[in-house]
Amino acid sequence: MNRLIMIVALAATYFVFAMLLNSVAPVILQSMLTFGVDKIATSTLDACKDLPIAITSLCVAAYLPRLGYRRAMIVGLAFVALACTAMPLVPGFLTTRLMFVAVGIGFALIKVAVYSSIGLLSPEPSRHASLTSLLEGLFMLGVLSTSWVFSLFINRNAPGDPVWLHVYWLMAGIAAAAALLVAFARLDESGAHGAQVTAGSPLRGMLSLLEQPAVLVFLAAAFLYVLIEQQVQTWLPTFNREELKLPVTLSVQLASLYSGALAFGRLSASVALRHIYWRNLLVGCLVVAAGMLVLSVRASAAGATDWASLPLAAYFPAVLGLFLAPIYPTICSTMLSSLPLDKHAAMTGLIVVFSALGGTSGSFITGRIFAATDGRTAFSLGLLPMALLIGALFWFDRRLRQRSAVQP
Repeated sequence: MNRLIMIVALAATYFVFAMLLNSVAPVILQSMLTFGVDKIATSTLDACKDLPIAITSLCVAAYLPRLGYRRAMIVGLAFVALACTAMPLVPGFLTTRLMFVAVGIGFALIKVAVYSSIGLLSPEPSRHASLTSLLEGLFMLGVLSTSWVFSLFINRNAPGDPVWLHVYWLMAGIAAAAALLVAFARLDESGAHGAQVTAGSPLRGMLSLLEQPAVLVFLAAAFLYVLIEQQVQTWLPTFNREELKLPVTLSVQLASLYSGALAFGRLSASVALRHIYWRNLLVGCLVVAAGMLVLSVRASAAGATDWASLPLAAYFPAVLGLFLAPIYPTICSTMLSSLPLDKHAAMTGLIVVFSALGGTSGSFITGRIFAATDGRTAFSLGLLPMALLIGALFWFDRRLRQRSAVQP
């Protein structure tokens, strides 16, 4: 029963952070309508969460076992719950920025603590994989539900009405409930304290990995992928609103299909990869995604007011997620599988850092171009990182083959 309570607490923790981390897109749109800020200002919201994730991830790796995983989760959840309550109490764009900073710091604590706790709860490989899959599935469910939950709090007749900020009472409640579950559950963390932990060793391990050409190419590919994914995910509601001329609520709801496509695409790829070489599958997906992007920027849905009146072209931007989905988990798995087990933690730290930087860059650059020109131009320029990513995949595959050929 205690193990079940702890798993439920981990699931609730991951769910609320999935919603908060992926709420940037609707918050950008609502911040422009409610607080009167422009696209350039709102393009910084991804950086407000991603940079703290990267910085905190580098800092907490050495000290988290000493603090304790349960304590770290309680601190992260309580911190975020307080930040969420500030949103309706002190409404403003500065509060919004600070809230995302808190979410970034909290998620860095949660990510390390949750993944470390999985090994303590399920040390057997099969059960570990099963629990990890369950939590990641719930994370995607949280991502998928974000746009729908936020849209329920938007005033259809007056989209700029700050009543949408009341959604953060719900977020704070879920975070507080998860913190209470973690507090009442028990977790034997003695297995995590066996080795001496020093502040410098994680950083030294990461820096040594950067000496390998295959790692450098992989990190470039991961950076480019997250840049593309966040470019679309963050600005899709605004694109739907301003370029497809859809109502605000429908713009947010339609954007949620992008997350659903990401989830379905990753499940489908797990089957396809058994029969298709990973590089060929990913390059094919990118070529199709590029074609979908071209169709998306040419789409029009003027006059549509509900789901029944949406033309087929309105779904093209969301369908992009189906073809982008397999890339990130596949390249991460391929990289980690090529390394010894004792290098996985350091490699994961680098993945977190470069993913955060890629997400921030994608949102920031797209926001600047969106403000200077229009959404169709901003999305069209996504073809450039797609082309670079195709080149990086070929180079990455070549480096891995060369390295495996010289190994005994």
